[in-house]
Amino acid sequence: MIDSVLMEPFSKLREQGMMKIKEEKENGQKVVGMYCTYSPQELILAAGAYPISLCGTKQEPIAAAEKVLPQNMCPLIKSSYGFAATDTCPFFNFSDLLVAETTCDGKKKMYELLARYKPIHLLQLPQEQASPQSRELWFQEVQKLKERLEQELEVEITPDKLRAAIKLANRERRALRNFYDLNQHIPAPLTGLEILTVSHNRGFYPDKEKVATMLEELNAAVKAGLEQNKHKAGPRILLTGVPVGLGSEKVIRLVEELGGTVVCQENCNGYKPVDMLVDEDENKDPLEAIAEKYLAIACSCMSPNPGRYELLGRLVKDFKVDGVLDLTWIGCHTYNVESYSIKKYLDEQFSLPFIQVETDYSSSDTEQLRVRIEAFLEMIQA
Repeated sequence: MIDSVLMEPFSKLREQGMMKIKEEKENGQKVVGMYCTYSPQELILAAGAYPISLCGTKQEPIAAAEKVLPQNMCPLIKSSYGFAATDTCPFFNFSDLLVAETTCDGKKKMYELLARYKPIHLLQLPQEQASPQSRELWFQEVQKLKERLEQELEVEITPDKLRAAIKLANRERRALRNFYDLNQHIPAPLTGLEILTVSHNRGFYPDKEKVATMLEELNAAVKAGLEQNKHKAGPRILLTGVPVGLGSEKVIRLVEELGGTVVCQENCNGYKPVDMLVDEDENKDPLEAIAEKYLAIACSCMSPNPGRYELLGRLVKDFKVDGVLDLTWIGCHTYNVESYSIKKYLDEQFSLPFIQVETDYSSSDTEQLRVRIEAFLEMIQA
């Protein structure tokens, strides 16, 4: 656990981002909202707009969403829609355009309904990554997004603007990856909740240069105090599976209340999107470089999905983990089905203790989860 003084700027970053965007919108600044790590933020930056994360990690708006959406649908989808339907996400209101993606059937049909509230550009994502046809299709989708941004925002996105945006986004990715890597140290200096607070809140602040600088300063401060870190070392847990945000962090909280430490989060709001940088080669088409990086993201919507296994294998070794917790939201079929193969891979390659937890955003099953997670941690320690 790091000094609360170091964490304070990140704890306030979401609220500060809201105030900054409100002020900038009054001066004509454009904002583009994003729901997924497949949305290429470099194009938005090159268009002179703010790329901003949108709300979708809390239980409160789900009841309103269930008036329209099925109750047995993924809570992330219901929460995202509920925030829009109840007009309770300020970042949604600030957005001039939403960038969405066809990662799953539930999301793409929900986006059809969401289009009643805001203009949406839907990226048609290939379902596999290796073939030339998929790469060409995705490049065309990225090209279409560029053209839509130019049209909606009345700007020209030049190669030079794209290259500058690539360097800025890579700087933030590199700083965030270095932050995550601090937990390769034993004992880990960061709790899973601290990691989540930083990764979640920085997505709501529009100034990427400021965020990168803050991360670099935080990394230097934590690194300087590594040898003085006296954090009690419990089981080192790697979290994989669905994305988690503040408001849906109950499983991370339970692990750490019971004595474990979530030293690494492989998921969409953790290591996965920062593992690979966009190629900065000046001789390469920057649009092609952007397309390559984003298509390589190892989401369970891809079939097959070898990148997830390769990344998990590296993280298991680099972070010296004692066990893996695979989190699945109820109704998320791709991650639920893939859990079987992930367990098999981790057992055969590393003989690691593994648990799959299937839940939603509510607190109704908290005590049941507590019993299961406590038994899992006790098995590791035994």
